[in-house]
Amino acid sequence: MNIKLEIAFFVLAGLGLLAMLFWIVKTEKRLAHFFMGKKAKDLEDTIYLLSEDIKKLKEAKVNTEEEIAVINKKLKQSIRGLETVRFNPFPDQGSNQSFAIGLLNEENDGVVISSLYSRERMSVFAKPIKNGKSEYELSTEEKEALMKAEIK
Repeated sequence: MNIKLEIAFFVLAGLGLLAMLFWIVKTEKRLAHFFMGKKAKDLEDTIYLLSEDIKKLKEAKVNTEEEIAVINKKLKQSIRGLETVRFNPFPDQGSNQSFAIGLLNEENDGVVISSLYSRERMSVFAKPIKNGKSEYELSTEEKEALMKAEIK
């Protein structure tokens, strides 16, 4: 009976050895397909270059975010609201040659420019605006131009 057990053991060991040999050959084929003629040094160089590219991308991202912050700050200070109101201050003469222009940034700071036109002369006025208000008295048309130019 010992001989039968020994034969069974050798048969099982042989089958296990064949299975492991089959698995090793299959793994070697997969690795050969993965590397496709590349040497380990080439892969190491590729990984190094990729890590350098990632570092450069991170630096570029930081620089881009800083530039966007500067652009946003400048954008808030730029003219964002613009409105023109034309009117005739002297109903008995001329037409709508007079105007009021409201120019405001995001914080409703800016200027209102108005022009009064008559046959004899033309006058131009500029009044500074801070937080949507002027320290100078505004005409109805200037108020209308500012109201329409306000950033909501």
